[in-house]
Amino acid sequence: MKALIFTAAALAAAPVAAQDLQGRNLAAACAICHGTEGRAPSRDLVPIAGMPRDYLVKQMIDFRDGKRPATVMHQIAKGYTDPQIDALAAWFAAQKR
Repeated sequence: MKALIFTAAALAAAPVAAQDLQGRNLAAACAICHGTEGRAPSRDLVPIAGMPRDYLVKQMIDFRDGKRPATVMHQIAKGYTDPQIDALAAWFAAQKR
């Protein structure tokens, strides 16, 4: 019975773990500018670790849809779907500043 409970709990957590993994994998491309885990290596770059998820989602969608001007982010954001943006935002929001 204990194994069954553990298995059910593991299956219930699987979608969250999959989204975390997807977010982490997608975030690797962000490291060059925003730093590993979203902690920018330079004061000239925006640190995004620990920012609110909803804020990050809105910014990415605004970049993608041309509502927020940028030097390169508007081009980068065009490559992400809404679920990918959500996974990225969730992952960066969960990182410590």
